[in-house]
Amino acid sequence: MADGGVVKPRGVTDEGWLTDSWYFACASAALKPGRQFRQMILGEPVVLARTPAGEAFALRDVCPHRLVPLSTGRQVETDGEPTIECPYHGWRFGRDGVCRLMPSLVDAGAYETSRVRVRRFPVHETSGMVFVYLSHDPKETDATPPPEFDLRGAAPKFIVEEIFNTHMDDAVVGLMDPAHVPFVHNQWWWRPPSTGLRLKEKPFEPRDRGWAIARHAPSGNSLAYKMLLGGAVTTEIQFQIPGFRWEVVENGKVRIFTLTCLTPIAEKQTRITQVTYWTGGLLLDLMTPLLIPAARKFLRQDGRMVDLQNTGMAHQKAMLWIDDIDVQAKWYRILKKEWAASRSEGRAFVNPIEPRVLRWRS
Repeated sequence: MADGGVVKPRGVTDEGWLTDSWYFACASAALKPGRQFRQMILGEPVVLARTPAGEAFALRDVCPHRLVPLSTGRQVETDGEPTIECPYHGWRFGRDGVCRLMPSLVDAGAYETSRVRVRRFPVHETSGMVFVYLSHDPKETDATPPPEFDLRGAAPKFIVEEIFNTHMDDAVVGLMDPAHVPFVHNQWWWRPPSTGLRLKEKPFEPRDRGWAIARHAPSGNSLAYKMLLGGAVTTEIQFQIPGFRWEVVENGKVRIFTLTCLTPIAEKQTRITQVTYWTGGLLLDLMTPLLIPAARKFLRQDGRMVDLQNTGMAHQKAMLWIDDIDVQAKWYRILKKEWAASRSEGRAFVNPIEPRVLRWRS
């Protein structure tokens, strides 16, 4: 209940982050067996851990006793199961968040240790990525189905990551903006200035909890795709709340899948993780040492625009949005509103987006 007896909506936090949702937590390779580390997700401290047997799990990274981060402890076996031991007093917590041991107790029956627990976050691991589910009610552990990306069991070729100093909403809007490429990403191998502005006309359609640009031939600015894949290339771009954008580029022999995941850290900090896969690309394998810095440069160019935008936001909050280049930004807000309404009303999510052709110059 909010002040005045008004029920606060479910599915969204006061900061504007969507709950009852899955968020990218880390790369599978970063989570070593028998180890753990701390990540901030939606302002929550989360300890990500992997048991010696290889199972990933996640708990709130605060011991309820003296509030020491569990991530600073170690994993030990307790009665045959893996637990995380707090480094302060040795309290041990299982994968379900339930306390298994309080070493200081003289009489083990004097206090029921299982009454003490920390929040458990459902975990989904797939294709070299670990996702964590943030429910609106901390006491709930039932999760909605995790996102599916049709990765066909592939492993990441490389992963790059940047932290943008901005709210999740502004990071999403900036990354999906269709008209900034010739000005922000104008390197010779991608979108050289000599190309000039061209008319773009793309068919959009609703998909799951988002939308997609239906499969089409990439525009003339995608010089890199032609260099790496040759002719007969098609691409499809999709976005899904809370913050997943992926692009599939293929020509029948080579398939490139680039997934961008946005994870809120704090109100003005968002982690951007770009995970790239491909199959059938021998040339791509050879060029990986060049592709990684190129991908990092792309993200840093977008991050620089965020920093410049923050300079203006210090003096003005409202932005001027126009059609058609800002339609996707408007869709994002509409989707968020529908997600919160569906969770608050206990009903299925209904995608409010309708098929539409968008036109712009870039």
